[in-house]
Amino acid sequence: MSVANKSVDTVRILSSEAIQRAKSGHPGICIGAAPIGYELFADFLNFSYKNPMWDNRDRFILSAGHGSMLLYSLLHLFGFNISREDLMNFRQLGSLTPGHPEYGKTDGVETSTGPLGQGVGNAVGFAVAEAHLAAIFNRPDFPVVDHFTYVLCGDGCLEEGMSYEACSFAGTQKLGKLILLYDKNNITIEGNISQTFSEDPAARFAAQGWQVIRVNDANNLNALKAALERAKSDLTRPSIIICRSVIGYGSPLEDTADIHGAPMGEENLAKMKQFYNWTEEPFAVPEDVKEHCMKIAEQKLEAEENWNKLFKKYKREYPDLAEKYEMFMNGNEPDFSDMQELFHFNKPEATRASGGRILNRIADVMPNLMSGSADLAPSTKTELKGKGYFSPDNRLGRNIHFGIREHAMAAICNGIQLHGGLRIVCSTFFSFSDYMKGGIRMSALMNIPVIYVMTHDSIGVGEDGPTHQPVEQLIALRSIPQIKVFRPCDGKETAAAYISAFTQDSPTVLVLSRQDLPQYEGTGIKALAGGYILADCEGTPDVILIGTGSETELCMSAKQILARDNIKARVVSMPCIEEFEKQTEEYKDYVLPKNVKARVCVEAASHYAWYKYAGDCGEVLAMYSFGVSAPAKQLFEYFGFTADSVAEHAKLSISKVNGK
Repeated sequence: MSVANKSVDTVRILSSEAIQRAKSGHPGICIGAAPIGYELFADFLNFSYKNPMWDNRDRFILSAGHGSMLLYSLLHLFGFNISREDLMNFRQLGSLTPGHPEYGKTDGVETSTGPLGQGVGNAVGFAVAEAHLAAIFNRPDFPVVDHFTYVLCGDGCLEEGMSYEACSFAGTQKLGKLILLYDKNNITIEGNISQTFSEDPAARFAAQGWQVIRVNDANNLNALKAALERAKSDLTRPSIIICRSVIGYGSPLEDTADIHGAPMGEENLAKMKQFYNWTEEPFAVPEDVKEHCMKIAEQKLEAEENWNKLFKKYKREYPDLAEKYEMFMNGNEPDFSDMQELFHFNKPEATRASGGRILNRIADVMPNLMSGSADLAPSTKTELKGKGYFSPDNRLGRNIHFGIREHAMAAICNGIQLHGGLRIVCSTFFSFSDYMKGGIRMSALMNIPVIYVMTHDSIGVGEDGPTHQPVEQLIALRSIPQIKVFRPCDGKETAAAYISAFTQDSPTVLVLSRQDLPQYEGTGIKALAGGYILADCEGTPDVILIGTGSETELCMSAKQILARDNIKARVVSMPCIEEFEKQTEEYKDYVLPKNVKARVCVEAASHYAWYKYAGDCGEVLAMYSFGVSAPAKQLFEYFGFTADSVAEHAKLSISKVNGK
C-alpha cells in the first residue's frame, strides 16, 4: 500500500475513533470522503500550518459540517494546531474540536458550518472577494491575490434551496477559481435519496454555467488528482467535481443510513480496522504517515515564503498599491470624527433615503466597501453611486446584483466578510429577512461585522399589505445573540447606526423606514448608547414614553398633548435595545428611573420586546396581529398608532401606578 493510501486510511480511522470515543458524530462522510480531503490537502491546497491566516492561502470550506472530524483529522496530519488530545476530546466542552467546525475556535477552519448549504454560499463569497481584490491589486508579474476556493459538500447541501441560489449566482458571475467537490454517496439520515433527490446534478450545474467533472470512484486518488487539475485549468467558470463515494466505506455499515449520523459501535469499528489491516494503538498515527504528511506541509510553507518575496518586490514597484493592500487587509475604518456632514439633515426624509446618502458618503472614504441587494437597491437606496457593478467584465465593481436570492445573499456576504480585506453591506425589504435568517444567524454566531440594511420597516409599507409588512421580524432578530438591531427615528440616528456598524466587530441590522420622518434637534451620536433621553421635562416625569423609528414621532406629539393636562412626560428614543443593555446600570437608571413606573412603549411591530421596559404598570402600544392593505396613514390610525392613543395609554399607565 502506498503511503498516500495509508494516509487516507489514517484519516478514516482517526475520525471513527474520535466519534466512537465521543459517542456522538457522523462517521460516514469522514470515511467515505477521506480520499477527497487527503488529495486536496496533499496536492492542491496552498496553506501555511505555521500561519493559518496567511492572506494568499487557498480557502477550504467543509459545507457538510457534520463531517467535522474529517477536517480535524486532516488538520492534525498536516501540522495545524490540533493535537492527539484534541482528537480524543472531540465534541467535549471547551475543546478545539467541536461537533461542527467553528470559525475563530480552530486553526484552519475558515467558517462555521453545519446548517447544510451555508458553506456553499460562503465559498461563493470567498470567490467573489478573491476576484474583486485581484482586480484591484494584481499587476503584470505581481499576482498578489491569487488563490482558489474549494468547498466540500454532500447530497444534503445540494438539496437545500439556498445552494441553488448560490450556485446560480456563481455560474452567472463566472467565478473560475471556485471548485465544488461533491461527495455523492446517495445517503442521508432517512436513507437512500432515491425518493428525495432524483434529479441529475450534472445537468443542473451545466445549465447554471459550471464545468462538470465526474470521478466514478472517490477512492481513486489518481482520478481525483486529474479532476482537480482539470478544474483548475478552466478559469472561465466555476467547477463541480462529482465524486461517487461509498458512505462508511470498509465498515460493516457501509452504504447505509446507519453509518451517517451515529458512532458505528466498538464491534463494527474493530471489524473496519480489520478491513484496513489497522494495528496501531487508538489515536496513533503511523510514523511513515506522520513523516509523509509533515513533509508535504513543510514543502507548502514555500508558497508563503515565495509570496512574501513577491510582496516585497511589489512594495518597491507599486508602493501606493502595497500600502492600500495592507490597509484593506488590516481593516479600513473611516475617521468618523471628520465626517460631521453625516449628521446634517434639514427636512423630513425616509431613513432609507438618509441611509443611502450616509452609505455613499462612507463609501467615498472606504474603498474596501462593497454593497449588494436582492434586486431592490433602487428601493433600499444602497447602491454605491458611480462605483460600478461586480460582473465577469468588471471585477472592480463595488455593487453586487445578487438577484432575488435573499438566503444565498446572506451566506455569500458572510464569505466576503470572512475572506478578509473587504466590508460588505447587503439589503432587502425587512419582511424578507425571514428568507435570510439562516445566514444572519451565522453572521451572529461567528460575530462577523456584516451589515444588513432592511427597509420598509413596518405597517408603513401600506398598500402592499401584510405579506410585505414586517410585524414579528424585529423581535426575531433581536432574539439572536451577538447582533445589533437599529431602528432609527431620523437621519442622525441612522448615521449613528452606521457608525456603530462600521466600528464594532459584530453584525448589525439597520431597520429603515419607507415613509418620511421628521428630523429632531436632540438626536445624533448619542444614539450609539442604544437608548437616550430625546425630550425631557422639568423635575421627575410623570410618565416615560419609549419609542423607536417612526413611532418616536408619536411619542413626541403625545408629550405635547399630555402637557396640556399638566402631565410631565419624558421621551426616550430606543433605536437599539442591544446597545442600551450594554450600558452601565447607572446610565440605564438615569434614562429609565426605576421610581417612574408609568411608561408607554410604542412600536408598530410585535409587542414581545417591550414588557421588560414597560414593567408591571406600563402600557405597550404595538402590533398584535398582521397588518392589512391600505395607505400608510390610514393603517397607523386603524391600528391605534396616533399621538392621542399614546397619550391615552400614558394616562392609563399613570392610573395603574396610582392604583385607580
